[in-house]
Amino acid sequence: MPLPHRWLKFNLIVLLGLLLGTAALHAEVRLAGVFGDHMVLQREMAVPVWGWADPGESVAVTLGSQSKQTTADASGKWMLKLDAMSAGGPFSLTASGSNKVTVSDVLVGEVWLCSGQSNMAMTVNRAKDFENEKQHANFPQIRHFKTNSHATPEPQADCSGSWSICTSDSVGGFSATAYCFGRKLYQELNVPIGLINSSWGGTDVAAWTSLPAQQAVDAIVPKLEAFDRTIAAFDPAQAKSTYEAALARWEKRAATAKKDGKPVPRRPQPVGDPRVNQNRPANLFNGMINPLIPYAIRGATWYQGERNSHSIADGVLYAAQLKALIGDWRSRWEQGDFQFLTVQLPNFHAPVDEPVQTTGWVMVRESEMQTLQLKNTGIAITTDVGEANDIHPKDKQTVGHRLALWALGTTYGQEIVYSGPLMSFSQYRTGTTNDAGKVTPGRVMVNFIHANGLKSSDGKPLRGFAVADEDRKFYPADASIDKETGLLVLSSKKVHTPVAARYNWADNPDGNLVNGAGLPAAPFRTDRWDVSEEE
Repeated sequence: MPLPHRWLKFNLIVLLGLLLGTAALHAEVRLAGVFGDHMVLQREMAVPVWGWADPGESVAVTLGSQSKQTTADASGKWMLKLDAMSAGGPFSLTASGSNKVTVSDVLVGEVWLCSGQSNMAMTVNRAKDFENEKQHANFPQIRHFKTNSHATPEPQADCSGSWSICTSDSVGGFSATAYCFGRKLYQELNVPIGLINSSWGGTDVAAWTSLPAQQAVDAIVPKLEAFDRTIAAFDPAQAKSTYEAALARWEKRAATAKKDGKPVPRRPQPVGDPRVNQNRPANLFNGMINPLIPYAIRGATWYQGERNSHSIADGVLYAAQLKALIGDWRSRWEQGDFQFLTVQLPNFHAPVDEPVQTTGWVMVRESEMQTLQLKNTGIAITTDVGEANDIHPKDKQTVGHRLALWALGTTYGQEIVYSGPLMSFSQYRTGTTNDAGKVTPGRVMVNFIHANGLKSSDGKPLRGFAVADEDRKFYPADASIDKETGLLVLSSKKVHTPVAARYNWADNPDGNLVNGAGLPAAPFRTDRWDVSEEE
């Protein structure tokens, strides 16, 4: 007996649906988001390549003349390592399984991760001399990858973003610090340069470090607990009600301001869920760093700390936090102690008359200097290129140049002066009183490294120094360079027996000590007094 036509039609539809459903469940081979057209791969080291496919699926990756094969694990993730390559390209990279994915215009050269808050995020079109930079930005072998902003409580496996070739049309959107750093490297090394920009303005160092790494440091734990209390106290309904009330008040004030021809006050912003806030500890590591691991890099540059400068205590804690971040990233990348270069906070705020001014900003600077205790770290000293009234100084050319000098002089082994003077040790000579009762002030003698040709930057007497005795009261000091020993000699008529010296110890100092290469000396203090007493 023939089957009814409607029954056949129904079963064909069901069968077709089952086939489509099966196809939908099939996972096509894909690459992680950081792999894309115009990317740069790290030269002279094994290069991890990874992505996703069906569990158990065989995946082959080809780049140039080499091909590697692996199998996706039970979760569908696969990873392999390409053999180390010399600089060159362009190449095509393909990942093949049930389908084939091709990435074109791939170069091999030097890759650096560039991270931090707004001063790293600040783009070339907002920086100094943009029109001139735009006109001369013809560097097709410099490539920039911008990671899309993503804050999340859970570590993410992937991220989104895109690689851009450096041209006059594209350079405006590059991180200015990263671009100026990369341009100097390219000009000196003559190899492709890849800059991975993972930054977000106004963010805390705690957001960029994994939670386990922070939980392992006793000094950091109270900060984690404080944020947990913020999350526990958050009431979405109350937050909405408070915002609506504030908005209603603002609307009335805005209407009045417009009517009177006055500036409209800033519109209130809703209070978001702290669980997904960009400053929650680890949230940016989870969303913007973890997905990049283990993309092969030569090192990292870091421009951050403004958010952590609100108090002296926060500035002091920053030393432990930044060291935790460096150790965390290095252990997870499994590339050993890769180079980590920090931009020291620049001069900022209005100058003051006090010889020393201990603040959170100053203490972040000192904490940044303490990272030099770690292997393969460096610092770009910028206390001469900031702006008193702008937390985002426009001179990113000098910042990027000084970062590049440190990389060129250490990572790449060039015989150059790559740092300003760094205080090495100090010693003291007590003052004396002669028979006539005349007091000869004691002296502080300071030695530096990176100090050949110590001098003032402007030809004027050295300034920015202060000394104190046991009463811990600092007075401006006269400074000179001893011609025989090369030591810096400090003294003050108001300090008979100095036991401490400080230099550029203020938010916006005016010290002028440089070396023969014109690089500025780093702020320092010789004492280890409890600075919390100075707050």
